[in-house]
Amino acid sequence: MHKNHRLSLGIEGLDEVLDGGLPTGQAYLVRGGPGCGKTTLGWHFLTNDLEDGAPRLLITLGESLEQLRRNGAASGFPVDAVDVLDLSPDAEFFVKNQGYDIFAAAQVEQTPLTDRIVERVSALQPERVFIDSMTQLRYLSNDAYQFRQQAVGFLRFLIGAGATVLFTSEGSQEAPDEDLQFVSDGIITLQMQDQGRCVQVTKLRGSSFRKGCHAMRIGDRGIVVFPQLIASDNPEVYRVPYLCPAGIPEIDELLNGGIESGTVTIISGPSGVGKTTLGLQFIKEAAGRGDRSVVYLFEEAVDTLLNRCEGINMPVRAMVERGTLKVVKVDPLLYSPDEFANQVRLEVEKADTQIIMIDSVLGYKLSFQADDLIRNIHTLCQYLKGRGVTTLLTNEIESITGDFKATELGVSYLADNIIFLRYLEIRGQMRRAIGVLKKRLSDFEKTLREFEISRYGIKVGRPLTQLRGILSGVPEFIKPRDDEP
Repeated sequence: MHKNHRLSLGIEGLDEVLDGGLPTGQAYLVRGGPGCGKTTLGWHFLTNDLEDGAPRLLITLGESLEQLRRNGAASGFPVDAVDVLDLSPDAEFFVKNQGYDIFAAAQVEQTPLTDRIVERVSALQPERVFIDSMTQLRYLSNDAYQFRQQAVGFLRFLIGAGATVLFTSEGSQEAPDEDLQFVSDGIITLQMQDQGRCVQVTKLRGSSFRKGCHAMRIGDRGIVVFPQLIASDNPEVYRVPYLCPAGIPEIDELLNGGIESGTVTIISGPSGVGKTTLGLQFIKEAAGRGDRSVVYLFEEAVDTLLNRCEGINMPVRAMVERGTLKVVKVDPLLYSPDEFANQVRLEVEKADTQIIMIDSVLGYKLSFQADDLIRNIHTLCQYLKGRGVTTLLTNEIESITGDFKATELGVSYLADNIIFLRYLEIRGQMRRAIGVLKKRLSDFEKTLREFEISRYGIKVGRPLTQLRGILSGVPEFIKPRDDEP
């Protein structure tokens, strides 16, 4: 077999973390506590690429053959395609009370166990071997030094027979597995965290790998891994830049024609002022060009959004039916930031999505309990910009009136464009205004305009040049100059 050949684990996200898979002819340790998914990962390793016809061997020292096959079959693995050497204790051991009064267990059981392993491996010549778990062999050794020597010899025997080996350990304070970490060529650690499961590669001898703790799920089809999104690791895609107008002349005048494609736009304002509606206005215009958009809702239900848009003459439901828009409800606390980023990535790379809207940044933070909100949202936005995708972020401001704030949560630096909506009190009535605070790639109109949402859609008025104190939320009229109408 070619020296640099890699064996896929059959877990797409984990293979990506491993830069394509495990280099052949080496031994790799899978660490983790009970229930972390070590055996499930072993089934992936053993049953991937079965069409090559190479023999595979599972050596079990803990769970019985029946338990392993039952659990593996429940996750959809073709367990019958794998040869199993069952070295786990059976019921007879307990019934006959097979204890040893004169000799230690290591002296009595080690030789027969070794003979069975050598016999099976020599007969089968497996390409892949999974040992579950190596920790059981520790109890057949007189001391730590002997165990390490035996572990090294065991792994060398398997590798010498042409196998790539995956083995598990059950490290604990009472029985640490540092010795196994040293003798392995790679280490894959499975962990349980507050946000859920994750997988981390900390060693892969002679090969590159992606560092960090990557989100992981175990479902009825086994393990799924969601690699951390790193913008610099993804190739940029050049798209010819173009303007994305809102399709409302007054808004497009404010924006000097629209927002540029491939940029990040923050739509900022207090609750209920119309941020989502304004974002959907850009998406509606994009749908007319044939562009596909995805909106991720962190706060509002999909049906609520669709019904609300129908009430203001915005054909969002029709856009969904035509396939130019997909609306996704992100359930609170269901996803990790890595899972969400990978979901976005699939929409961009597999479905050729041109516009991504996240509604809202605050909902994103609360749903993911993300301590490092800035890093996560920064990485996602940089990735989307590199792919030429136009990004819309709605950002809620807590205060309805009072001192002006561009954004909350310190995300304004991410934006190429900032559009803000504001409540006003004019002669005892609550009104709205729209303005542009920032536009990185072109000039923009520096005035504010009245903004209204009616059953006919969005309506924007003339510049509010005869009012001052607008940003405070309590404007007052000023006398026009003689040269003004």
